[in-house]
Amino acid sequence: MKNILFLLTVLFSSILTAQQVLPENERAQVVDEILAEKFNNLLPELMDKTDIDMWVIISREYNEDPVLKTMLPATWLNARRRTILLFYRDKANDSIHKLAVARYNVGKNITSAWDKEKEPNQWRRLMQLIEERDPKKIGLNFSNDHNIADGLVKTDYEEFLQNLPKKYHSKVVSAEQLAVRWIETRTEREMVIYTQLVDITTDIIMEAFSEKVITPGVTKTSEVVWWMRQKITDLGLETWFHPTVDVQRTSAKSEANLYSFSDKPEDMIILPGDLLHCDMGISYLRLNTDCQQLAYVLKPNETQAPKFLIDGLKAGNRVQDFLTDNMIVGRTGNEILAKARAEAKAAGYRPSIYTHPLGSYGHSAGTTIGMWDAQDGVMKDDGENYPLNINTVYAIELNTTINVPEWKRDIRIMLEEAGFYGEDGFRYVNGRQTELLLVPRIKGYKGN
Repeated sequence: MKNILFLLTVLFSSILTAQQVLPENERAQVVDEILAEKFNNLLPELMDKTDIDMWVIISREYNEDPVLKTMLPATWLNARRRTILLFYRDKANDSIHKLAVARYNVGKNITSAWDKEKEPNQWRRLMQLIEERDPKKIGLNFSNDHNIADGLVKTDYEEFLQNLPKKYHSKVVSAEQLAVRWIETRTEREMVIYTQLVDITTDIIMEAFSEKVITPGVTKTSEVVWWMRQKITDLGLETWFHPTVDVQRTSAKSEANLYSFSDKPEDMIILPGDLLHCDMGISYLRLNTDCQQLAYVLKPNETQAPKFLIDGLKAGNRVQDFLTDNMIVGRTGNEILAKARAEAKAAGYRPSIYTHPLGSYGHSAGTTIGMWDAQDGVMKDDGENYPLNINTVYAIELNTTINVPEWKRDIRIMLEEAGFYGEDGFRYVNGRQTELLLVPRIKGYKGN
């Protein structure tokens, strides 16, 4: 009986999403195939562009460098003991050496280059490999500005330098640019998969913001949040952050002003006339989504949302346009932010833009375009020093504040959608929300 119930649960979950979620063995195959493509085709290109011919990544089990975690084969959930990876770009011969100073191969892509019986000392073997190749630069993962590119811990850094021959000390450089480019750059196959991820994410949101989950006057926002978490788990997926659901409604004395991002009520009963907002994302095939959408809870006899909310969503879409129109290769995040905000304000909007890279991590490395508490620019960080590159993905996250006389208050139109910047410019990975979701659904509603 339990087996039958389990099979019915899996079947029901698959019916409710348009995309098939792969079983674990097939996921592993996809992950390893993509890794092979990236090691053999993308990595040499990135090493050439960043002018680093040797990249050394050092991690210990359960304290992994964020970059190394993206390089492990699907069957490795963690590094083992001390794992040292060495990548050497031999440009003259157009080859890439992918070596592990480890007792065994790191999957099918990285070959073990350490025989402990011949050389018991792991550090000494690493130095032999370095001297044999005599690199011009040795990139290590330390960085002031990019947390994801700062994965080399103090102990390993000190031991590395203690063992490194003095003649190479001047060749040690930060691999910051290389690490960030590795994390941020998406392949063609990854972008096909990304469309599926976004589709699954929006399917979950559409079901959460429906009469299947919400009974106005009864259901609490926290119940919708936990429904999302359970739905993600039931689909065999994971989330990289706990979802949120919040409410904006006609003004009451205690909520005449906008809530700050840090003090929104955690739990409210959902009522007719509410504007609902959610923030959720999934992790699948080593990629992540991050999506915010809006829904309106119909009052009795209503068949659509009030015009001021429909117009509010259009205003949010327009602010999105100001941002994405200013996403031009080579511009820094702060330049994009300043131009987009200036143009939106000139058009009469009240924008707040806090768009971040998305991909191997939810809050990933790359061009940061504002933060909710840094609307004048992000100093000493990705937004100041790091330009927009092609084949990168972003969470187009922002809001615009509108005044609603009918509610006697200001409200925020908060949106977030996955967007891709490629050789042909910007596009949304899988569309964006241009219509409010309705609770309950009206017959014939087609969604976004």
